[in-house]
Amino acid sequence: MATKARRTVLYSSKGKKLYAVRDKTGKFKDIQQYSRAHAMDMRRKSKSEVAKAAKKPARKTTKKTAKKAVKKAAKKTVKKTARKTAGKTTKKAAKKTTRKPAGRAGAAKKAVKKVVKRARKAVGAVKRAVKKAVARRVAKKT
Repeated sequence: MATKARRTVLYSSKGKKLYAVRDKTGKFKDIQQYSRAHAMDMRRKSKSEVAKAAKKPARKTTKKTAKKAVKKAAKKTVKKTARKTAGKTTKKAAKKTTRKPAGRAGAAKKAVKKVVKRARKAVGAVKRAVKKAVARRVAKKT
């Protein structure tokens, strides 16, 4: 009598943990990295979990939870844009300072300050724009 297909744990030549899936006769059917197979298992839900979720009533979204979700998304976008602009401005400042001759350190400092000031203004503008967008979304949902 053939048994159920099972996984065997092996190791690759590089030392990575592997899952070897055998068919019912015992021959290797598929070999996967343990990390990938495990992640897929974690994403997949069992029959009992699916049944439990179906029984559970859907969660009502209130104004408060909607606002929180929108704020969280807005914060994420602000952080992302701030990181991008900060990276760009520092690169520009570095380029400007390297182009200047060694005797003009004062001018280089001024250039860096100017660039930083511009970056802060850009971040402020982005924050204001995001706040407006958040306010619009919240107004639409109410």
